[in-house]
Amino acid sequence: MSLNKPEPPYYAVIFTSTRTEVDTGYAETAARMLALAQTMPGFLGVESVREETGITVSYWESLEAIRAWRLHPEHLKAQKLGRKEWYENFTTRICVVEKQNSFVR
Repeated sequence: MSLNKPEPPYYAVIFTSTRTEVDTGYAETAARMLALAQTMPGFLGVESVREETGITVSYWESLEAIRAWRLHPEHLKAQKLGRKEWYENFTTRICVVEKQNSFVR
């Protein structure tokens, strides 16, 4: 998990997915997308888990930053491969984080 902890408000993009059995190139593409997202202006961090359902939450400063990420040429290519090869289904939700509470031992 990598998350700079800004003061709210900021945006969360919640990506939930169910994978197909096709795995060819998935891990490499996921790693590349993370590395690329981290270079994007407005990127704040990401948290991700995968069991039966995968959940990835990325955090952004603005809707404009999210739009730029969604339209990045490499990300568009990965999205196309995801629809064609890797995902049975997915949902993307964009939310405003208005408040956060944390606990760290």
